[in-house]
Amino acid sequence: MRLNFSAPPTPVLSRQTTFIRHGTHPHLLTTRQKPRRWPLVFRFIKGAIHGAIVLPVFLHALFTAFVVYLDLYMFDTVGLPSSIIPSLSIVVGLMLVFRNQTSYSRFWDGRSALTTTMTCIRNLVRTILTHGYTATRPLTAEEKADIERTVRILMALPYAVKNHLRAEWGAAFAFGADVNEEGVAAYNPDYASLLPLHLEGHEDEGLGLPVQLSFFIDAFVKRGVERGWYNAPGSSQMQAQLNSLLDAVGRMEMIRLTPIPVAHLIHQKQVLALFGCVLPFGMVDDLGWWTVPIVSLVIFTLYGIEGIGSQLEDPFGYDRNDIKMDAIVGDFRMEIDVVLAEWRRVLDSVDAERERTGDQNKDAYVPPEMFLRARRGVPMRV
Repeated sequence: MRLNFSAPPTPVLSRQTTFIRHGTHPHLLTTRQKPRRWPLVFRFIKGAIHGAIVLPVFLHALFTAFVVYLDLYMFDTVGLPSSIIPSLSIVVGLMLVFRNQTSYSRFWDGRSALTTTMTCIRNLVRTILTHGYTATRPLTAEEKADIERTVRILMALPYAVKNHLRAEWGAAFAFGADVNEEGVAAYNPDYASLLPLHLEGHEDEGLGLPVQLSFFIDAFVKRGVERGWYNAPGSSQMQAQLNSLLDAVGRMEMIRLTPIPVAHLIHQKQVLALFGCVLPFGMVDDLGWWTVPIVSLVIFTLYGIEGIGSQLEDPFGYDRNDIKMDAIVGDFRMEIDVVLAEWRRVLDSVDAERERTGDQNKDAYVPPEMFLRARRGVPMRV
């Protein structure tokens, strides 16, 4: 199985070199935006669709110039009644509205499903870290390692989903010595460090990594029930969160694997080309050489709308108008990292306090709440 990785890990941005127009620090990578030096009306490269439509606009302008030349210098007239234009424009408008509405709906559904995935992981992490103990004894070293391993697998799930949607197979199983043709490491160390040790993937056999990782989470919930950490309603809720997570992954797969029917795309392209070719004949008698810029402007507008719909159809790629999956996953990784670090701090403080007090009150094991700091001179409650 060929091993490769997606884009390298998003670098951590410093506050001194980052301009954030909106949002707060928890969305540092997602909202990284530099102040716009020019209004959007003057933007023609970054994020614009112009590069994808410049060829059809040029060809239609060339054809329009040829029609004008024929009308002025070769024949008395080649014009058609201008009433034909409104009839065709209605059909073109309806097709473009359907195209853009459908494409943006796919874009929004994909982003909503990604948010559902993140929400389910947050809920599972919160439940695991706050309920992963019993009131009669502290956690053993093996249980602590089991909890941390499970949380790290949950942190790896967004990476797995991202690579799965981009068809970047084998990303989880590259080794540290692998390099690509440019001599750059062909794996993501941040991602690889989150995966279970000795993980064997089966992507080459048809099993997606997100589904494979869900078995580890399910097995942990079962172990938690056997240890007495979760009661029946609690474990059922965790199962429901895991099911919702996989349902969201399935909806993103559906968007990725179900393109707009090719018959619609073919007919839409043909109708646009037909409208662009008929338009000069309806304007040439009234506008003369002005027909060329007017037709070019109309074609630029119509093909631009169609091009935007084409980009939004698959929102999980690397285009500037796609969902910022790398940044979203990077922000989410930092968020869960903070939660996990706080959980470690609480357990370390509990262990230190138990050593200081000689393991008193061992039958009432209640760790202190997370995200609280004891005041100086006031011991933390165990």
